[in-house]
Amino acid sequence: MNRKILFVTMILITASFAFAQTPSAAELLRRVDNNEVYNTIEYEGEIIIQYQGRRYVKVMKAWAKGNSDSFIEFTNPEDKGTKYLKKGGRLYVYSPDNEGVMLISGHMLKESMMGSDMSYEDTINNDTLSSRYDPVITGSERWNGRDTWVLELTAKKKTESYPKRKLWIDKETGDMLHYELYALSGAKLKEYSVIRMETIAGRRFPVEVEVRDLLRKDSKTTFTMKNVILDKPIADSVFSQRNLER
Repeated sequence: MNRKILFVTMILITASFAFAQTPSAAELLRRVDNNEVYNTIEYEGEIIIQYQGRRYVKVMKAWAKGNSDSFIEFTNPEDKGTKYLKKGGRLYVYSPDNEGVMLISGHMLKESMMGSDMSYEDTINNDTLSSRYDPVITGSERWNGRDTWVLELTAKKKTESYPKRKLWIDKETGDMLHYELYALSGAKLKEYSVIRMETIAGRRFPVEVEVRDLLRKDSKTTFTMKNVILDKPIADSVFSQRNLER
């Protein structure tokens, strides 16, 4: 075999190997889902809100099961006793100030949760992205010193809160390092940057995230989880109206 033929053959082999190592958009999105979508979760959380020069700290305990049930109780002095319950597709909040339960529905789900950059919808959704979006790989970029695949998602249904998403996924680990949420018009609404991941129950899980709501001026929220327990049974009584009002 002469040198020219050998050189061409090596190029073809190299290209074929590289192509084989490039995952499909669907596979990348499945990796994200497999890491971040849980059967159950229990954790202690801290929300640090920096808004127009002021700083607020919220502390909470949370439990969730699938995409149907979740329960959050705030324990910091200013919000102690405030509780959220998601049950049967509905979200309720209990306030110790008026000792009453209020249903959060419709446009209220898009409002800020406890003054943070996260909406109620953002904090309680645990459905897979693969079931809600069609993904396309649009290229590769460096993100915070890491090589990433850039994935663009288009919502399958018009009812999706964020019709478009853009994800940066670490080529080596499969971690989702950053993602952006867009309106149908293409306007960017929010940015999420993962600060820290941990390996929990055999998966790579984000335990510290920075969130920016671009519709809020001079605003940033850092959400941190600790003592995270994944995929362990949680009693149904946790997700009850009685627990909400107790």
